[in-house]
This record gives sequence, C-alpha cells and structure tokens, in this order.
Amino acid sequence: MTTGPQGTRRGLAVILSSPSGAGKSTLAQRLMAWDPSLSFSVSATTRSPRPGEQDGVHYYFRSREEFGAMVMDGEMLEHAEVFGNHYGSPRAPVEAALSAGRDVLFDIDWQGGQQVRNSSLGRDVVSIFILPPSIAELERRLRARGQDDDEVIAGRMLKSEDEISHWAEYDYVLVNDDVDSAEERLRTILTGERLRRDRQPWLSDFTRGLSREFKERGLP
Repeated sequence: MTTGPQGTRRGLAVILSSPSGAGKSTLAQRLMAWDPSLSFSVSATTRSPRPGEQDGVHYYFRSREEFGAMVMDGEMLEHAEVFGNHYGSPRAPVEAALSAGRDVLFDIDWQGGQQVRNSSLGRDVVSIFILPPSIAELERRLRARGQDDDEVIAGRMLKSEDEISHWAEYDYVLVNDDVDSAEERLRTILTGERLRRDRQPWLSDFTRGLSREFKERGLP
C-alpha cells in the first residue's frame, strides 16, 4: 500500500469516461504526467496488433478462445464487443496494483464503467465523466483530429448523445471547456479522494495511539 506521512492506504480505480472528442484521453495522459505513480489499466483485446504495438504494453493480445475463457473464469472486470473485436480489463493486474496502494486509471466508456463499479472493486472506484462545452465544439474537435471521414464523425456524434445521457451515474462530472482548467480540477478530485477518511486504514490505530497518550498523561 502507498505510505504517506502517517500511514498507508489502498489504491483507487479512477474511471474516466466521455463521448469521443470530449478530451478524456488527453486528460488521462496529463494526469499520468502529473503523477507518474498512476498506472494505466492495460486492456485485453482480440484484435491483431498494429505496427509498433507490444503485448502487455499497449494491449494484452488474446485469441477469441483465450478471451472467452477469461470472461467465463471471471478474470475480466469489464468487457465489450466493439466493431467485431472484444475488449476488456483484466482483473488480476488491477487488483495487484490496488493492493499495493497504486492508483489505476481506466479510459473506458459508460458501460465499462458500470461493470467496474458493480464488480468486487466497486468500493475502490472514483468515476469521472467528461462533458464537452457544447455539441458544436464536440463536432469541431472530432473534425480537427483529421482522422475520420464525414460518415464516421456522424456515427460518433450519434453515439455521443447516448453516452452523455449517462452523466448522472458518475461521482464527478467536469465540463472540458479548457483543458488546463479541467486538468487542475481532476488533480483536485484525485487529491481529495486519496485523503478521504474511509481510504485511510491507518487512522484507527493512529487515533487509538492518541487515546493512549491521554491516559499516559493522566488525563480523563
């Protein structure tokens, strides 16, 4: 577990979700640059590796049979099929990190977030939804990427309406109108969540020690 000035704590599972183009991937990268102790949840997938991708670094590349077996054996915190390929978050590396006191960052959609919150790790979850300042700005950002044609962008915009409708399921909701401001608010959320009383298991022993000091001083 992570050791602070006065004790230890269990790690957090930090979920970031947003419609495509709202900026969650950029904010995730900035958050990890701010705190290198954050680890990123590496997903498993059935798709083939792209040039330069390494197993265990970018993804855990698994066959459909292997992926299916992991799901059946309860080894996935969440999983979904996207454009004919399966994606999911392996449970074991996340549980190991949290037990060691390392916070784990998830860049997943609302469905994946829902599955992680409903898993055995639900008590460790801090969920944050990122909203765009407007739908017009969301479309502008998607077009500014220069990665997709008009048909793909139209599909992403259509999907965004459904994704945004799930904002109230999250612990925190941020409007990413300015990336620097949004990053600062993310840092504040993470700092505050790390300091919550119920995330500080050392406090019980610490306060008992304070009580003993009172008795040793002969105070009632």
